[in-house]
Amino acid sequence: MASNKDIQEMNGGHGEPFTDNKTMDDPKTVSKKMENDAWAIVMDETDDYEKFGDMTWKGKVFHVAKISFKILGIFLNLYLFICSLSLMSSAFQILSGQAGGQLFTSDYLANPIIGLIVGILVTVLVQSSSTSTSIITTMVGAGIITVHEAIPIIMGANIGTSVTNTIVSLTQSMDKNQFRRAFAAATVHDMFNFLCVIVLLPLEVMTGYLENITTAILADTQLQQGTGGPELLDALTDPLTDHVVRVNKTIIGLIAQEIPIEEDASMIWTWCETTDGYIERTYAENSTQCTAMNITSGNCTLEEQVQVGVSLCETKDFLFANTGMPDPVVGVILLVISLVVLCTCLICMVKLLSSMLKGSAARVIKHVLNTNFRYPFGWVSGYLAMIAGAILTFLFQSSSVFTSTMTPLVGLGVISLKRMYPLTLGSNIGTTATSLLAALATETQQGMLNALQISLCHFFFNVSGIILWYPIPIMRRVPIRAAKTMGNTTAKYKWFAVLYLISAFFLIPSLILLLNFAGPWVLGGFLILVTVLVICVIIVNILQSKMPHWLPYKMRTWDFLPSPLHSLKPYDNFFSATLLCCKCCKDETVDEEQSSPHNPYPITSGDEDEIKLELCEIRTIAEKMELAGAGKDNEAFDFFVEISEL
Repeated sequence: MASNKDIQEMNGGHGEPFTDNKTMDDPKTVSKKMENDAWAIVMDETDDYEKFGDMTWKGKVFHVAKISFKILGIFLNLYLFICSLSLMSSAFQILSGQAGGQLFTSDYLANPIIGLIVGILVTVLVQSSSTSTSIITTMVGAGIITVHEAIPIIMGANIGTSVTNTIVSLTQSMDKNQFRRAFAAATVHDMFNFLCVIVLLPLEVMTGYLENITTAILADTQLQQGTGGPELLDALTDPLTDHVVRVNKTIIGLIAQEIPIEEDASMIWTWCETTDGYIERTYAENSTQCTAMNITSGNCTLEEQVQVGVSLCETKDFLFANTGMPDPVVGVILLVISLVVLCTCLICMVKLLSSMLKGSAARVIKHVLNTNFRYPFGWVSGYLAMIAGAILTFLFQSSSVFTSTMTPLVGLGVISLKRMYPLTLGSNIGTTATSLLAALATETQQGMLNALQISLCHFFFNVSGIILWYPIPIMRRVPIRAAKTMGNTTAKYKWFAVLYLISAFFLIPSLILLLNFAGPWVLGGFLILVTVLVICVIIVNILQSKMPHWLPYKMRTWDFLPSPLHSLKPYDNFFSATLLCCKCCKDETVDEEQSSPHNPYPITSGDEDEIKLELCEIRTIAEKMELAGAGKDNEAFDFFVEISEL
């Protein structure tokens, strides 16, 4: 549809562009547009409820009791929600923990791209960046992998950790605007992590700045061995989750360190009571264990301390103790239970918060959470939010829990996307505390220094990303606008959220891993081709929006390409025809368009109706040009009239 500027140019520069003065000048219309803005924090100005001071004493007691029960319900659902996240992580670890550990044993970890992909896949498979970063830290401390090899894996773990809140955002898909905001809040974390890796991974490969900075910091440093730190989140959730299942996370670390385990070893605790024992284990020549003992030729036999089972776990210890079912079956059952509990608790929290966030209380809460300080200290607000996100994540030692709790609040419109962004960045800083504490618990002094170095690399990587993508406004807008684009797309095509989740965290990383097995030249050629293609698309998009006259006429839009290459509409038609849920989503969208006062044609299906809509818009342009005095001798006006008569 042509803009005012385009029409003025078509008029040869004569006459004023048409405007709707009533729309432009009417404050009520402007206010209404602002309220309908899906990204705005809309303040509820209605006060049609009975004020507390006007209530009878019985009414006051009932009102206080109702609010108290709602607050209690919110905290109860929040607790169960956090427990369900813990159970979901346990389910993924039972299902794929051993496979995740085997990925760490890959001989291709010297390749930074493969290290990045392994970090993503392992974190997604175990559903815990804390677990994956702790394993990486332990492997570095044991000398199994070097700091240089571990840095890309840490970057991949940063990306993989954001999959949890993306899953959580799907639970708000029933409401279009809530889903738009929630999915954007979840993916703003993804966009930031992707952008950081795109810039900082090549920089690290070329300069090694993270490795060099941390080496300089730890030079001649003498530290005392620690025992780790308090685990507040586990202290809260373990009383419930430990009665459901207990995961043997040490197996993942043992597999990653290439320490032999029993063939039928289970990811679920088998023995609840153990005692110390010693065994002799033989390692191959040039293995990490032999090298650590300065044995350079032949196999080596080492005496190692192990835990020997004394008493088997029973159902009185936890629900899934020695049930006889294989790990995959237990994992699937746990995954289903955790997802049902997660969705139920989230829906209940959203309903309770929606019922409470009305009137003056809601206005105060939204104002406090989203208001900036007065000029010239407005910039301080974002950094305070960042600090708050870091502190809360440090206390819970889980960025997934923190961001997953914030996501539905953005969906409800309590927190804006612009405020969610610094909270997410702070969460990235807070989660580095997990690996730092794990590093301090390493057994040997040199191992502790190596582990501490990779933990500091993780910290400085996140700090570098913040410096790059937050302080400068034009850079800050990049991940936020990318997240808004994702939110708008999922609001229109709900199936896109699932497609993005599967593609970004599973299919694309797996494809790159498979291409690496085909050979480094195949992988390199593919990555170069994709990079060139993405750069060309970005350049053309910028030219189309900013300087279209620099492009040939046909390239001023993407319509010269086949529809599947520049539009999701054909895929929407496919999913609508094959999936019942998408058909319902499509019907909902159609109903909204049919009810619009600006659409005189009812939309049914097919291209014919789209053509009618376009012709209707052209006719409207012609009528407004006539009212604006464009003149019937004008060629542009005659063109619009001729087309509108079709």
